[in-house]
Amino acid sequence: MPAAPCTTDPTALALAFVIATAAGAINSLAGGGTLLTYPVIFALVGDGKVANITSTLGLWPGSLGGAWGYRREMAPHLRRFASFFLISFLGGGLGGLLLLFTRSATFERLAPLLILGATGAFMVQSLIADWLSRRQVADRPPSTARWLGVGLLQLAVAVYGGYFGAGIGIMMLALLGFLGLTDLFEMNGLKNLAALCINAIAILQFIVADRLVQRTIDWPVVGVMAAGAVLGGYFCAGLAKRLGPRRARWLIIFVGLGGAAWTAWKTWA
Repeated sequence: MPAAPCTTDPTALALAFVIATAAGAINSLAGGGTLLTYPVIFALVGDGKVANITSTLGLWPGSLGGAWGYRREMAPHLRRFASFFLISFLGGGLGGLLLLFTRSATFERLAPLLILGATGAFMVQSLIADWLSRRQVADRPPSTARWLGVGLLQLAVAVYGGYFGAGIGIMMLALLGFLGLTDLFEMNGLKNLAALCINAIAILQFIVADRLVQRTIDWPVVGVMAAGAVLGGYFCAGLAKRLGPRRARWLIIFVGLGGAAWTAWKTWA
């Protein structure tokens, strides 16, 4: 079994903490934190697959607060959306397995395209939000055909989320809108809970594989990222709010495009 990746350089760990804190704060405002963390962690650990899995584990604790913060708003919908969460759980498991069976070199060649696609989805986030706010949704519940269509699309989103994950919140907001929801607080709560389901099963698989099969987790980086993500989500959201949604969105787009260009140069050049 190959040696476990283990970053011990204080400067590298400090940088991982700072970028995770920023990602936690940005996630609390607009989402897209993975677009900040993946390129940086990739630069630190030198392995795209390890960077992806490490980033997923490191940011997951910070996302717990997002789901908890909307618990009252989403409580009336939990039973109705039980199948949505189950699909998220199953899709996340499939995506996690797919990642584990992907060679690091293959994932690194795919990563620039994944980052670029996620950045593109993030760029249309405001358009989706405006569209959702303008929709006039009838009081009748969505049809069975619409539920089935959304369920299939959510399965694809969940598989992608377990494999890479950046941008899934934007996609899920659109799907929840198709099911008739218009309250963004309720939608954010349901979206955050579904994301927790997607990442929870994938993370469990990553940890088991790391212990038994292949060393793909840089645990020191995970530790400092988790602390930074929690701090960013709970205590630094005010800084992100002062920055403003528009500026925060442009910052993430800039970083996402830059990250796609940097990873493409590193792996394709």
